[in-house]
Amino acid sequence: MHIGPYQLRNKLFVAPMAGVTDRPFRQLCKELGAGYAVSEMAASNPKLWETEKSTRRTNHAGEMEPKAVQIAGADPNMLADCARHNVDKGAQIIDINMGCPVKKVCNAWCGSALLQHESLVGEILDAVVRAVDVPVTLKFRTGWDRANKNALSIAKMAEAAGIQMLTLHGRTRADGYKGEAEYATIAAVKAAVRIPVVANGDISTPEKAKYVLQATGADAIMIGRAAQGRPWIFREIDHFLQTGQHLPPPLIAEVKALMDSHLRAHYAFYGDYLGVRTARKHIGWYVQDLLGGEAFRQQMNLLTSCEEQLDAVSRFFDSQAGERLQYRPFEEKIAA
Repeated sequence: MHIGPYQLRNKLFVAPMAGVTDRPFRQLCKELGAGYAVSEMAASNPKLWETEKSTRRTNHAGEMEPKAVQIAGADPNMLADCARHNVDKGAQIIDINMGCPVKKVCNAWCGSALLQHESLVGEILDAVVRAVDVPVTLKFRTGWDRANKNALSIAKMAEAAGIQMLTLHGRTRADGYKGEAEYATIAAVKAAVRIPVVANGDISTPEKAKYVLQATGADAIMIGRAAQGRPWIFREIDHFLQTGQHLPPPLIAEVKALMDSHLRAHYAFYGDYLGVRTARKHIGWYVQDLLGGEAFRQQMNLLTSCEEQLDAVSRFFDSQAGERLQYRPFEEKIAA
């Protein structure tokens, strides 16, 4: 599969998740089988471009190519300027966010709130595509709510504007992350356009990945929440799609080594003070379904140094019985 001039090694994408898909996590997912990853969303407001948070979100130094930055906003000219700014900083692909359902984003008429205003969507798409000479892609939802689903018209508008790939989450903004993703709309969009379409929503197992690809005809799939604490899901799915066989769960020793590497990269990226605190959620995801995981998570959240955190994680995994990890299915976790 290609995005503009960039050939991707497979059809498995990491979803852009605020506060999660930073450079260390994106790089880890790519090393474990993801063919493509998009950064956390960068605000279009130029007053925020040089803040510590924004510069960190768009930091791709040393990351596997292509380097993709997602931008968010509601003003066509500001989004165009933001796209140019990020291309100047090394972005090779620009992704426009029209899928985020979070109230803070939608209240500013950004993310999926834009789906209520198709004329504004068209202005944004035209402005950003004209602003840069790199591929521009779009991530969006099926509509604002079940009574106002307009994914087909948005998709056709995007293709006409020169958008080179669509990623569609199979829920409306009103759905948030509740209920089950519906794939019929993704299939309809895929049938209506000639540019690549990526299916997103509730893809958590190799079997589900295969089903979604077949049911939608999508060119690729994007995985978000199911990769939290399980970044090796990409190699598991890739192996299953290629062979029809399951990889065995990872060895405890391997997960321990992966976590150690991830944490050290995380600390180096954020610095000691912020690194310890922002690593807590990742550690919690890694251990949440293991014996004693919840008690360990609560204890670990009290630690305030990198050394203490690394040592605690090491000792916790050394205490786990058995050679391979056994995780609760993703569907059970989100229903809990």
